[in-house]
Amino acid sequence: MKIGIVWLPNVGKSTLFNALTKSYAADAGNFPFCTIEPNVGIVDVKDIRLETLSKISNTQKIVYATTSFVDIAGLVKWASSGEWLGNKFLSHIREVDVIVQVLRYFQDPDVSHVEWSVDPMRDVEIINMELIISDLEQVDKNLPAIAKKASVTKEKTMVATASALTKIKKALDNGKLIYDIRDELSQEEHIAIKNYNFLTNKSFLYAINVGQDDLALAQEIQQEFYSKLHKPIAIVCAALESEMMTLSESEREEFLEMMVDKVDVKSIPTLDDMIGLAFKQLWLMYYFTTGEKESRAWTIPVGSTAPQAAGAIHTDFERGFIKAEIVNYQHFVDCGSRSKAKEKWLLKLQGKDYIVQDGDIIVFKFNV
Repeated sequence: MKIGIVWLPNVGKSTLFNALTKSYAADAGNFPFCTIEPNVGIVDVKDIRLETLSKISNTQKIVYATTSFVDIAGLVKWASSGEWLGNKFLSHIREVDVIVQVLRYFQDPDVSHVEWSVDPMRDVEIINMELIISDLEQVDKNLPAIAKKASVTKEKTMVATASALTKIKKALDNGKLIYDIRDELSQEEHIAIKNYNFLTNKSFLYAINVGQDDLALAQEIQQEFYSKLHKPIAIVCAALESEMMTLSESEREEFLEMMVDKVDVKSIPTLDDMIGLAFKQLWLMYYFTTGEKESRAWTIPVGSTAPQAAGAIHTDFERGFIKAEIVNYQHFVDCGSRSKAKEKWLLKLQGKDYIVQDGDIIVFKFNV
């Protein structure tokens, strides 16, 4: 599963990617199209619950869930027509599962903006229109032949495809994203268009790249953009995060207290917040295993059964699944150990039909 970072040139996207991966893999020069080929980084999905479990279990090693971030080149107007290698960039976006659109909010006269002024909502309109035009070209190319074939054959899948593409064309013609009309498509129609991999049918997350002086107003900025975009919003300060890449957690806190005045350090939005939000947009979650040797987060799709969750560890666990011993995270923390949770009847034995909940602490029983 891949999360693509994309937006107009010079919004701090590559700087953000460097901070995400704690490397200098992406060139962050001050000129458009600095990134041409996408960079890929594997990023930890930090969760304080795992750190708490590690302390309780005296764990030697913590293993976080991970996800892949792809740094895709900045787009411009007319990218859908091939402007400045636009078609190539759009093809990279088709390969990701979630799109993080980075919006420039910070003001800096030394960093040029491709549209010559800072206006996040205008930038949203530019990129969304390029994605819409690209999807519309795909629909217009395929719909006539499919509609004709569906009317002749009456074949179920072909009819569902024609119906879905007709609804999608109407939405795109009106400047709407496919994602925003998902509820208007039946399950059969969703399945029928899956292979089209439409750009505007992907989940979106907006990362508002603010300046250091804006951090005191982070919550207000987040609420402002959510009211306008109605999509998940993350506030980031890429420049500040870039400066803290090599610092430990304690050093980061000291650095923030020194650099950001009149703001509670704990209230400052971090890249970990954005990573967690992007991870949720993939419709993934994780459960925990914990002990002296290791505390680990195991990634599974939302709605997974206990055997499917066991398969995340090893296919033999799923194949030979018998039962799962499950403790709610908060119950485990309150009791301080699995044995005490068991004494209080808070450890539950669950079978094949159990739907795993985010943060469950599990021990599997299996036989192969």
